[in-house]
Amino acid sequence: MKRNNVNIAVLVSGGGTNLQALIDAQNSGIINSGRIKLVISNKSDAYALKRAENANIKTAVVSKKELGQVGMENKISELLTQNSIDIIVLAGFMCILTADFTKKYDKRIINVHPSLIPSFCGEGFYGLKVHEAALKKGVKVTGATVHFVNEIPDGGEIILQKAVTVPENSTPESLQKRVMRLAEWKILPRAVEIVSQKILKEEE
Repeated sequence: MKRNNVNIAVLVSGGGTNLQALIDAQNSGIINSGRIKLVISNKSDAYALKRAENANIKTAVVSKKELGQVGMENKISELLTQNSIDIIVLAGFMCILTADFTKKYDKRIINVHPSLIPSFCGEGFYGLKVHEAALKKGVKVTGATVHFVNEIPDGGEIILQKAVTVPENSTPESLQKRVMRLAEWKILPRAVEIVSQKILKEEE
């Protein structure tokens, strides 16, 4: 039987603004070929879990501190299997995943990064550090990238990118907000829809 949508898991660590953008996109029909079935956080106090609960989405906490890297990844895999997950979205998930894990889900894990890859990406470039580096360099245009995840941090194939101009007198904080609003929250839902459609097509 042909199914209408794929199952999505979102991995989070913090406030969950990108998760909220995905939930809103699902509600407004931008994401039409996928459904968020599960939200997994590595931190029990992540506000993203509250956002998921408010949207009646199942949540789980998997702590790297308690389980170690391999234990955490095994537990995540277990949850993904139990919930028949097709796509994993990293939305501000602050743990690097090992090659063993990413290989298992080839072209099924997507991440949003707050710069135009290959600028300001790779190991050590995350969160505000990306925007600090961009401002230090004096770039006039930055943006966001949604890409597939492989064993190299920010090294997977690019799905979508969106450029954002950098206003004068920007701070890392103001630039972070601007890139989220004008790029991340727009292209992440679109990329999820593109990948979801592709999986459904492959099943036809």
